[in-house]
Amino acid sequence: MNLLHLKYAVEIEKTRSMNKAAENLFMGQPNLSRAIKELEESLGITIFKRTSKGMTPTAKGEEFLSYAKNILVQIETLESLYKDDNENKIRFSISVPRASYISHAFINFAKQLDNDKNTEIYYKETNSVQAIDNIIQEDYHLAIVRYQSAFESYFNIMFNEKNLRAQELWEFEYAAVMSRRHRLADRDSIMCSDLNDSIQILHGDPYVPLMNASEIKKAELSGSAEKKIFLFERASQFELLESIDNSYMWVSPIPKEILVKHNLVQKRCSDFKRKYKDVLVCRKDYNFNRYDRLFINLVEKAKNEVENF
Repeated sequence: MNLLHLKYAVEIEKTRSMNKAAENLFMGQPNLSRAIKELEESLGITIFKRTSKGMTPTAKGEEFLSYAKNILVQIETLESLYKDDNENKIRFSISVPRASYISHAFINFAKQLDNDKNTEIYYKETNSVQAIDNIIQEDYHLAIVRYQSAFESYFNIMFNEKNLRAQELWEFEYAAVMSRRHRLADRDSIMCSDLNDSIQILHGDPYVPLMNASEIKKAELSGSAEKKIFLFERASQFELLESIDNSYMWVSPIPKEILVKHNLVQKRCSDFKRKYKDVLVCRKDYNFNRYDRLFINLVEKAKNEVENF
């Protein structure tokens, strides 16, 4: 049980409807139903029953809801004590794919923050499903979600179900990044098959809504390379690429200064046909603040610097 569960239950009592409560909470009705079921199981009681008048509390449910509302009021009172402090605080939160051009924009963003204000910045590199969950469940304001263009309809369905809006930032093809000592580093052009005997480094947690794990693996992780190293973070990928001459990785184009720093090159493959999109996601009712707009502008600038490498 957590505070979100309390808020969920109180909202259902208020609306008398699971569907309406889910809409007000910006979440899918199945997820809300599952959360209430978990709450009831943890408490060992039934909180709501379905009647002709909608979702109504049981006797035990009424008792629980009374306590829940008191707790939420106390938390609201506690938060209000520090409201004045929060007015002078910068809070920026975003989940992003493991992309160097975005991290490059974030570094420039951090350099431009006001030094005279309290600051809380949350920047999390993760996969698409966790990025979306961070908005719905963890109160993150923004996310950048990456997907194959061919799967856009699946993501649009999910965005609509979760009352999210999406704004395209960039459509691109992956580049193959490798050490300057890789045998293909000096080639003017390469084919995907030229990489067959190299070690492929890739992130091992792709996600596509409405697709099962085997379908996702086939769509995102399949390839001709027989040797693969799966990573779940970005920091070690550069060390691996720099240290293992025979390795490569499919990535969104990388800023030049990062390539130079790690002694890497990036190559386009003429027969690589998959296109990807990075889209900016937030709640439908969310209004960008000036720090959000600053970051978005810097992402756009970083994209412009790398898109025609």
